[in-house]
Order: sequence, then structure tokens, then C-alpha cells
Amino acid sequence: MGAGVAQASVASHGPAASGQARPQYTHRQILEILSGLMLAMLTAMISNSVIATALPTIVGDLGGQDQLSWVASASLLTMTASTPLWGKLSDIAGRKLMFQTALVLFVVASVGAGLSQGIGQLIAARAGQGLGAGGLSALAQVILGDVVEPRQRGRYAGFMGAVFGVATVAGPLVGGFIVDADALGWRWCFYVCVPLAVIAFFVIQRVLKLPKTNRDTSIDVFGAFTVTGGAATLMLLLSMGGKQFAWNSVWTYVLLGGTVLLLLLAVVAERTARDPILPPRLFRNRTFVLSSVGSICVGMAMFGVMIYMPQYLQIAKGMSPAASGLMTLPLVVGMLITSTASGQFVTRTGRYKIFPVAGMFCVAAAMFLLSRLHTDSPEVLIGADLAVLGIGMGLTLQILILAAQNAAAPSDLASTTSGVSFFRNLGGAMGVAAFGAILTNRVASEIASGFHAAGIQRAPGADLGSPDDIQKLPAPVRDIVRDAFTSSLETVFLVGIPVAIIGFLAILALKELPLRGSSGRAKAVKEATGAGAGAP
Repeated sequence: MGAGVAQASVASHGPAASGQARPQYTHRQILEILSGLMLAMLTAMISNSVIATALPTIVGDLGGQDQLSWVASASLLTMTASTPLWGKLSDIAGRKLMFQTALVLFVVASVGAGLSQGIGQLIAARAGQGLGAGGLSALAQVILGDVVEPRQRGRYAGFMGAVFGVATVAGPLVGGFIVDADALGWRWCFYVCVPLAVIAFFVIQRVLKLPKTNRDTSIDVFGAFTVTGGAATLMLLLSMGGKQFAWNSVWTYVLLGGTVLLLLLAVVAERTARDPILPPRLFRNRTFVLSSVGSICVGMAMFGVMIYMPQYLQIAKGMSPAASGLMTLPLVVGMLITSTASGQFVTRTGRYKIFPVAGMFCVAAAMFLLSRLHTDSPEVLIGADLAVLGIGMGLTLQILILAAQNAAAPSDLASTTSGVSFFRNLGGAMGVAAFGAILTNRVASEIASGFHAAGIQRAPGADLGSPDDIQKLPAPVRDIVRDAFTSSLETVFLVGIPVAIIGFLAILALKELPLRGSSGRAKAVKEATGAGAGAP
């Protein structure tokens, strides 16, 4: 294998170098490269899904249930902010080196999370995990774009989507088993990712032989500071507003003003930089803009459900972590089937728009169905609702990246891919933070109303602790807390409906460009950008 890829590698300097041919890889070589990317992606994705079912127990043990959204959003925050940087750094230092660097960073942070003795240490370690995961998620798609033409990319992108499905189903199951096992404990939810990452590192070292490129580029330091700073201050505002400080407070206005200022400076930085992280010309590309809007919306729905659905199953339904993990099977099966099937169909027909359109419709329908759940909803109904969401995500996630890549110039492949990933992760971080703020504020109000309506005095400890703590409450108090949480979660999912509708309308306005090989790529780029022959 090594010799074959090495031979292909020297055929050209890669697609990122304008005007040069794409190296030709055989199907077997692509599958071997894909295996390394998939293993690394599995490592990054399972780090979030494996602790989804364990988060209520973790934060109940270290710092209280009200910290759950902050622990979850810490990794999403750094993953979001760092995604554009990884794409630019890979242009300078090389895809393989930066991909392996992200793996090492992820391993170190995972060990740190497992060793955490307090909620602050855990949040810091989760932030480190997010930095590594941001590089893995963005660069895997960039590398796939380097070695596979758009017309053939659908079949392989389907495999990448399948990895997400496997991680989503395996994570909650493994996490639930670890939490329930007395000999392990929740710390092993972080350690379990380490051997996978180590294996992925050596697989990538062996099979990934990308062409050497000499790019006349530099790091956009001012742009990096303003883009990541703007995303960070926005996430801090959404994560901490209404909890650590009131919405109508000095801190709110300081963070909001800082966000606006940094974003305005980011616009100036990207327009004046020689090699911007997010080139302004991308935002003149209709396909990139609409794909990014759709990615924000699907990211909000996806991460919001992944983080808060296990809470519903454990608190409202009284399930164990392992049982709540099993309940995610319909979501994953739906995602796995539709992601793989849609990728194969795109490769055969060259048509792709119908899939994200149908997918976002399913996401909106799923958010409505989930908002109708109650404490006594049957498991079959819950599974059916999650299956609809899985179908929607499977039809949407990978195809939006494929559409943006297909409309991009070869020299913009890394920026385009990391840009769409950035907005998807930004949507996820915004969803977790905003949904968490809504949930926390509503739960406190609903619990107080429940005790008042029942005519009983508020019992000590009648707040959201760990699921085990809630199950130990006296029956009348436990019922009030469970009903309050379920009612609050209904509001969260209702807020997700208009978000999904916005994503649906954005994708509906997407212009479908033909998926072509290298011979027709220039024409597709020209149609997408509306640029003349001299455009980059």
C-alpha cells in the first residue's frame, strides 16, 4: 500500500495548489486512507457521545446539575473557535502533521479530564478535548476532499456519516455501561478514548501519504484572534447568561459588546489579510453561505438533542445510563442507513439537493414530535421520534459539506470545508448553551409552581441533582421535579422547531450544481461564484 500511495503522491502537488492536477488514487488506496480518517473521527465523536449518558452523574458528583450545559459546551466552544485555524495551519504545515497534532492534543486532554478533581478542572480539560476534536473533524473532511473528486466523494462521505452513527450509538452504550459498572466509574468515560486515538495515530502514520505542497501562505494572526474571540465571547454569553449573571446585567452587555466588536474587527481583518482564515470571497459564494446557514441549524438541533435527551430518559423516565444509551439506537440506525444510502445515490446520479431538503424537513418534524413527550410517553413513541431525527441528520450532515466543496475553487477547499464545519459546530455550541439556559431557567420556575400548586412546602434537595439523587426523593416531590423537568424540556424542543425551519428554507434556496470530475470542476466553480475566468 505504502509504495502505491507514494507513487500517486508525487504525481502532482495536490488540489490545493492552483492549476495542478489532483493525484490519482485507486479505490483500495482511498479506502485505506479513509480507514485512518474514520478511526480518528470515531475517536473524536465518541468523546462527546460516550459522556452524554454519564454527564448527569458526572456533574452531580463534581458540581451540581446546573453545570451540565457548561461542561458540555466547553468542548463545543473550543472546537468551534479552532476549526478555521486547523484548516489554515494544514495549508502551511501539511495535512498529516496537523491531523496527528490534533490527535495528540485530544489524548492529553482526555487523560486530564479523567483525572479531574473539580468542576473547573473538568471544564478546562473538556476545552482541550474540543481543540483536538476541532482539528480531527475539520481536517478529515479536508483530506477526503484532497484525494477524491466531488462526483465520487458521495460514496465515501456516506462512510464518514456512518462513523458518526456508530459513535452515536456506541458512545451512550459504552458510557452507560461504564457508569453502571462499580469497578470502573465515570472517569473511564474519558480514558476509553485514549487507546482508540493511539491506534488512529499509527494507522494515519502508515496509510496517509499526501503530496508535498509548497504554498506561499502565512498565518492570519489578527484574523485568528478576532474570529475565535468573537465565537468565544458569544458562547460565554449564551452559556453563563441567566445562571452566573442575570441577562440584564453589566456582564451581559460587556460580553455582547465584545462579541459585536470582535466580529466587526474580524470582517476588517479578513478583508485586509493576505491569506485570511475565512476568505471574504467565500461569502460571495451562494452555495457556501446557504450550506453554512443550514449547518448552523442542523448543528443546533443535533447537539441539543444529543446532550439533553439522555437527561430526559434518566430523570423523567427513571432509566439507567445504559438503558438511556440503548434508547438512542433508533436515532443511530436511521442516521446510519440514510447517510450511507444517500452517499451511494449521489455518486451514481450526481444529484444531491433533495437529500438535505428532505433531511431538514425531518429534523423540524422530529423537534415537534419530541416537544410532545411527557413523563408517561411510551418507549416505542420515543424511539420513533428519535428515528425521524436520525433520518434527518443522516440526509443532511455530509451532503451539505459535499455541496460546499463542489462549489469551491480547489485552492479554497480547506477554507471551505473548515468554514462549513465551523458554522456547524458554532450552531451546536449555540444550541447547547441556549437550550441549557432555557432549560435551567424554566426548571426552577416549574419546580416552584409545582410545589405551590400541590400546596406543599418546597423540600430540601428538591432541585436537579444527579438522576440517582432525584430517584431517592419522596414520591410526591420526585413527581413534581420530573414533571417540571419534562415541561421545561418541551419548551427547549419547541424553540428548535423555528431553527429547523430556517435551515429548511436555506437549503431549499440552494442551487444544485453538477458534481463533476476535474474536467468540469472549473465550470461548476464559475456557476457557483458567478465569477469570471480570472476569479480565484
